[in-house]
Amino acid sequence: MSKLHNLIGKAAGSSFYTWLLNRVLSRAIPFNAPHHFKVISITPEFTEIALPYRRSNMNHVNGIHACALATLCEFTVGMTLVSKISELKYRIILKNIRMEYHYQAKMNVTAKFSLPEALLQSKIIEPLETADAIFHEFEIPVYDSANNHICTGFVNWQVKKWEKVSTK
Repeated sequence: MSKLHNLIGKAAGSSFYTWLLNRVLSRAIPFNAPHHFKVISITPEFTEIALPYRRSNMNHVNGIHACALATLCEFTVGMTLVSKISELKYRIILKNIRMEYHYQAKMNVTAKFSLPEALLQSKIIEPLETADAIFHEFEIPVYDSANNHICTGFVNWQVKKWEKVSTK
């Protein structure tokens, strides 16, 4: 078990380890640091991550920037996958992302994503027994603090066993 996987497991039941996870993630993924993402909750059932309404996340009309919202969707699904699949055994990499925007974000937003164990087994783990890689698109809604549906992200991930990865 990796240190990250271990920390995520501890964060599931502890506000201290959730705080520590947020600190580690802001240092381990420095290009996400300006967004100030905050893991609100990461449990075996779901992952919830917040994106604050702050100047570094704003666009030219003072709403949260579309790219920050897309990154929130990618990050939330990615954290869920890493919490359920060992990154030491599988390479998890973004293939593409598609966004549908519904409402302008003028306050804090959150993305909450759930990956049921049955779906994980049937769509990812079992197919990897016979296939070199699988692609799966996950849908993730984003809501603001007033419960307005801001956007929906469609995040397509490739999952592959490390032994099947070719870097040449």
